Amino acid sequence: MQQDLKYNAITISGKVAVGTSTLAKNLHEVLGWKYINVGDIQRQYDREHKANENQRGALNRPDTHEQGMDDMTKKILSTEKKIIYEAWLAGFMAKDIEGVLKVLLYCSEDAVRVDRVVNRDSVSIEDAKEWLKQREEENLIKWQKLYGKHDFWDPKSKIYDLVIDTYSSGPLETMGNVLDKLGFRHGRDILPKNS
Repeated sequence: MQQDLKYNAITISGKVAVGTSTLAKNLHEVLGWKYINVGDIQRQYDREHKANENQRGALNRPDTHEQGMDDMTKKILSTEKKIIYEAWLAGFMAKDIEGVLKVLLYCSEDAVRVDRVVNRDSVSIEDAKEWLKQREEENLIKWQKLYGKHDFWDPKSKIYDLVIDTYSSGPLETMGNVLDKLGFRHGRDILPKNS
């Protein structure tokens, strides 16, 4: 079904365990658009360099690597269409690119994020809390050094076209909100198979 949509690409940004991958996969299944998860690329890089991708953040990687990833993000979003692009800084990098729907997910209850990490990675509550804190602090230090003193995931930021709290919005409601903003006409029959 061909539709005239308001945007030709979607970025999905957010911190750890807010539901970015779930949203991206659900959108990919409904829209059939190409899906890029920059986290997967970064984790592969970390594994190749003998770093624990769960415990360490962007400080573990050279500035040139981070800037190269961000340059890649801008290039892809400027030149490709029908793409779902998931990355912590995707919305920030796309702020001046036309035709990109910039979505920010956040979870207003940190205990829920901790629980998600515990269940996803089979770790203790203490480890999950430490990993979240370590990665997010390291990433913020690195990215503020490279790009200035921004709050990259501020729900009140004018960067984002759509901001969703996944504490109160479940996976299907979240996807529905994004599809509505995209201008996608959908019904109850268009749901991911795993829902």
